[in-house]
Amino acid sequence: MSEKNLPLSNEQLHKLVDDLPTPFYLYDEKAILENARHFKDLFSWAPGFCNYYAVKACPNPTILSLLEKEGFGSDCSSLPELLLSKASGITGERIMFTSNDTPLEEFAEAYKQGAIINLDDISHIESLEKAIGTVPSLICFRYNPGPERTGNAIIGNPVEAKYGVTSEQIIDCYRIMKEKGVKRFGLHTMVASNELDGTYIVETARMLFELCVRIQKEAGVRIEFIDMGGGIGIPYRPEQNAMDLEAVSKGMQELYNQIIVPAGLDPLKIVFECGRVITGPYGYLVSKVLHVSHKYKHYVGIDASMADLMRPALYGAYHHITVVDKQNQSFDHTYDVTGSLCENNDKFAVDRMLPKIEKDDVLVLHDAGAHGHSMGFNYNAKLRAAEYLLKSDGSVVKIRRAQTYDDYVSTLRFEGAPVQI
Repeated sequence: MSEKNLPLSNEQLHKLVDDLPTPFYLYDEKAILENARHFKDLFSWAPGFCNYYAVKACPNPTILSLLEKEGFGSDCSSLPELLLSKASGITGERIMFTSNDTPLEEFAEAYKQGAIINLDDISHIESLEKAIGTVPSLICFRYNPGPERTGNAIIGNPVEAKYGVTSEQIIDCYRIMKEKGVKRFGLHTMVASNELDGTYIVETARMLFELCVRIQKEAGVRIEFIDMGGGIGIPYRPEQNAMDLEAVSKGMQELYNQIIVPAGLDPLKIVFECGRVITGPYGYLVSKVLHVSHKYKHYVGIDASMADLMRPALYGAYHHITVVDKQNQSFDHTYDVTGSLCENNDKFAVDRMLPKIEKDDVLVLHDAGAHGHSMGFNYNAKLRAAEYLLKSDGSVVKIRRAQTYDDYVSTLRFEGAPVQI
């Protein structure tokens, strides 16, 4: 079971809602830092351990800077994410650039920043050379095991995935880059998303360890580091249990000693690129009830919409909902909790048992600290919500202002400026 607690008391949340326009995101600094340190400590046995935080999970420089001070790197997949990392103090090989269908200018910027470039396809070798005019001294490849592994519901089965180099291609990738003069090599994979079964992560480590040995034998290349990717999930539902990361760490260490050490590949650096498990449980979407309506079903309409948090509409994902002040009341009413978009799937919950809800109640959606605000959009001309950080000293600071109408129209040209053809 996982507890779904609020980061503030009911009284403090009401005070915050009185002072700030809803909806807004709130992140718990103290909890994020404690969790980041715990994650790092769990894998302290691993040579050169580092977590490259997935910027896409929460691309806010305040959050990135907090994690940078804890020794985290960043996992980037676009030019703006590279620039955000740089602005947050994350530079050089503390950036892992893992992208797909990559524009040449993004390869060029990653190389300029000294980031580790992780290629998604054997054809990208030529694209990278064209972009930077040479080859980097360090290169990494993303491996797709195909039918050797099964994926999960979010990321899909590897044989259906657009990502990564196949088993048949992987040795040639390293041979080619070795012949081109590359001296240092990494190996990456990402075969699951939001996974709660720790054995899946351990088996991924086994797969990469064994592949390191194969690459050494068949390509004469020693892998310097493996990147386990992300994929570690969080218990969105109260009845779910968090992944047993201590067991994962122990299982990986045992495999390291069984496979890597006898093969003479020790030390082999081990890194992750987790985002969700680092910040996910410590972000909250705070909203107010606008309407309670009774049609063929009972609806609670709030001032947030799927433009603010699209996971429930996109994946059918569950996000726990707390009705502030009513945590101890009976959950004896069935509601669909909805937003105001002109889309019938704009629902945060369907047939959810909750206490009786009334207009102006405050609702808090849990586990929104990753892939929440970052996946937002402007459909129906909905404006993006503000983000706030609950500091360790109890103060609350704005880390992203709410979007305005002027922001929304800033790229438009109302006069229809002519285009030169």
